[in-house]
Amino acid sequence: MTRWTIEEPVELDFDGVVTLRATVLSGSIAVLASDAPGAKPSVVVHEVSGPPLVLVHEAGLLTITQEKLVENLFGLLRAPKARVEMTVTVPRECPVTLNLVAADGLVSGLGARASIKSASGTVTLDGVTGDVDANTVSGAVEATDLDGTVSFTSVSGDLALAGGTVARLGARTVSGRVTADVGLLASGRIDVHSVSGDVALRVPEGTGASVALNSAAGVIDTTFAGLRRQEVGIMKNIGGTIGDGAGRVSVTTVSGAVTLLGRAAGDTSAITVPGSENPR
Repeated sequence: MTRWTIEEPVELDFDGVVTLRATVLSGSIAVLASDAPGAKPSVVVHEVSGPPLVLVHEAGLLTITQEKLVENLFGLLRAPKARVEMTVTVPRECPVTLNLVAADGLVSGLGARASIKSASGTVTLDGVTGDVDANTVSGAVEATDLDGTVSFTSVSGDLALAGGTVARLGARTVSGRVTADVGLLASGRIDVHSVSGDVALRVPEGTGASVALNSAAGVIDTTFAGLRRQEVGIMKNIGGTIGDGAGRVSVTTVSGAVTLLGRAAGDTSAITVPGSENPR
């Protein structure tokens, strides 16, 4: 085991990293995946204030945290100078776990699992093709060109996905907005549950899926002409089958609006919800 205690900007290289776990209270962390020949995993600390940053490298596991963070978390939350800015480079197939309090996180190019917990920071995912598990309180998750499986849970944080093709998208939120413009693999699933947050989905017009869009008090709309609209008790519903029906698109809200759009081949415009002037 090798351990570093860091109190000032520094750059470190490692012989091998097979798993990354990082906890950041405030500031930001960027995790960049690279398979460039000869490139070594590295950590570049751009700024550190408050308790020293502690790095531990053992048997391929790289752990990053601030000293006494776990024991004195609430004290650190009251310390405005506790801040870290860093960039970590790892192999493309390195699983990553990030625990963020008020910090922003970026993960780019990763082909392995990314597990991220965030209280209030913004999480950005770019070109991640491994499975993603993101849990936030009020922090937003913004992602482009994701492939694989995406699981998202939040209280009031928003989720925005653009590009890529998912095998499964599962999202649960209380008041956060869910916006996704993605392709769906054959037999893939999109399942979204919201209390008051609006849900806007756009999938290719040729997508095959059974569709069930449900809301008690929210407006439901779709551009897929073959879907049926009905009301059962207090629930309003639009449902039916598009394409070959191999996959599934299911959305349930209490008071949030639900929109399902079809994307024509070659359409690269931003998703725009009917009745709104603002693209999402």
